[in-house]
Amino acid sequence: MTVWDDLVGQEKVSGQLEAAARDADALVTAVAADTPLPEASKMTHAWLFTGPPGSGRSTTARAFAAALQCTSPDRALGGIPGCGFCDGCHTSLIGTHADVQIIRTDLLSIGVKETRDLVRRAQLSPAVGRWQVIVMEDADRLTEGAGNVLLKAVEEPAPRTVWLLCAPSLEDVLPTIRSRCRHLTLRTPSVAAVADVLVRRDGIEPDIAAAVARATQGHIGRARRLATDERARARRAAVLKLPLRVDDVGACLKAAQELIDAASEDAKQVAEEGDVKETEDMKAALGAGPGGRMPRGTAGVMKELEDKQKRRKTRTQRDSLDLALIDLTAFYRDVLALQFGTDLALANTEMQDALDRLARGSSPEATLRRIEAIAACREALDRNVAPLLAVEAMTMALRAG
Repeated sequence: MTVWDDLVGQEKVSGQLEAAARDADALVTAVAADTPLPEASKMTHAWLFTGPPGSGRSTTARAFAAALQCTSPDRALGGIPGCGFCDGCHTSLIGTHADVQIIRTDLLSIGVKETRDLVRRAQLSPAVGRWQVIVMEDADRLTEGAGNVLLKAVEEPAPRTVWLLCAPSLEDVLPTIRSRCRHLTLRTPSVAAVADVLVRRDGIEPDIAAAVARATQGHIGRARRLATDERARARRAAVLKLPLRVDDVGACLKAAQELIDAASEDAKQVAEEGDVKETEDMKAALGAGPGGRMPRGTAGVMKELEDKQKRRKTRTQRDSLDLALIDLTAFYRDVLALQFGTDLALANTEMQDALDRLARGSSPEATLRRIEAIAACREALDRNVAPLLAVEAMTMALRAG
């Protein structure tokens, strides 16, 4: 199994990256042997991976990073870099390679300070690997100031440094940065392809894999979570009952509050799982004494950590709420498909009776207005409208639609 096997439904992109990895290997080999460099190369110093949620942007970037660090003997004999089993591939994929930096954030944005640290690292030569690779999984969260800091590094890269940026679309990245990157567009994998990888790689039962792949419409990460996380399945089941409960104003307001509470509980659980250990690790690193007493001068560091955890909790709550809204959109999409009598595969076959009832009891125009109300709620949340107000407006629109 090679690193390219995890690129589900991305055959064209895989071929382009395999060719670039082979040329990258040739460049490093030529420099080491002090021989003339290849005249034409498909390798470049900055890449931008875009695609819809679940298309595997981060997975693709990690696979490419692993291929660039591949040390397999087969590679030296003309094979494609990215064997998946050598030390370079393995440590790159699990995040422990000294020359592969994976940048992701649970916060709302990536600021100037963090970006400056990255740029400084990017100027270093590889310590043990063949390239210095920096994978930024959330390039769309760069602030304008951070983007301007990154621009200088992308414009004038170190000879053996590669930037791999990931974002939902080109418009989510500063024009000055995207113009200096090679752009690869990923597509949403087919339901069958996602089900296959869940069975093959994660050991999920075929029936369950097919059901969650269909429910998430090709979103690999969400499909895996539904297949392995009972709490996620329960949350989704509760969300899908909401369209059946918004009969009057009181029910709409109650449903909105429950949706917010569920997102808050999800964020709280995630925080409890990670924040306690993170705090204890920080205290130990700062030299906490018996009883947890902290040395002088460390209060500011602990306050900074606490603020970071609060921002991360806010981000987690918003992400959880957004997933619920995506599930609602898929529900009404199924209703619309039934109303138009299309042969489009339904995402929520377990809700067939409810879908049929809503399809018969309303018009396609009303269903479209409901879908638009959900989209408006998502846009309001992006503009930092108070979550409860945005969701209440949505549930009222679902009733009036």
